[in-house]
Amino acid sequence: MITLHTAATPNGHKVSIALEELGLPYQLRVVDLAAGEQKRADFLALNPNGRIPVIVDHAAGDFVVFESGAILVYLAEKTGQLMPSDAKGRSRVMQWLMFQMGGVGPMMGQANVFYRYFPQKIQPAIDRYQAEGRRLFEVLDGHLKNHEWLAGDYSIADIANWAWVRTHRWSGIAIDGLDHLRRWRDAIRARPAVQRGIERPPAKVDLTRDGDARAAEFSTQARSMVVGADQGGAPPLPPPPARR
Repeated sequence: MITLHTAATPNGHKVSIALEELGLPYQLRVVDLAAGEQKRADFLALNPNGRIPVIVDHAAGDFVVFESGAILVYLAEKTGQLMPSDAKGRSRVMQWLMFQMGGVGPMMGQANVFYRYFPQKIQPAIDRYQAEGRRLFEVLDGHLKNHEWLAGDYSIADIANWAWVRTHRWSGIAIDGLDHLRRWRDAIRARPAVQRGIERPPAKVDLTRDGDARAAEFSTQARSMVVGADQGGAPPLPPPPARR
């Protein structure tokens, strides 16, 4: 049995999708991010960085794994599924997994901060992260033109990238004209295990849509975490330099 400490975020859903795809028994422990549960001592004992997701593998002596990419690799190697065993095949999966971990996730995450959550609208920052997110999507689209999946067969690389790409509207990043990316996105979305995984746990707001009251409320809650409302909010931005 595995305990999954998680929340309804792209990184959290990576792991619940993988567990569903692998058919591993697990119990869900939902972490209330708005209440700061991820910063409490009992959670920090599992992950000193105070971030979800985290798994505890009770069949392996209560072995703890944090960081979503590391969890995906651990589960794939534990089961011998969703990643090839040969060196080249494994490397291909790892390359596209790292593409998500180092590129897609961080760029979309920063787009979310500046586009959705930050109280001041800093347009150059919004433009920068949305443009880089779009560029990364174009890289995926170009690769998927000649490949059904990112790295040979369907793998943890597809799961990791898809969990973020599906929320592109929330980041304000269009996928118009990216037909191969759309085909891949829809094919993964149709998988029964994926449909179950994105409901473990269900999101308070649908990050694949935009513009309703619940979305505004969710953004307000997220803003309090981003700007450190528990410490009186973020410091004001410095005034712009005087024009000469």
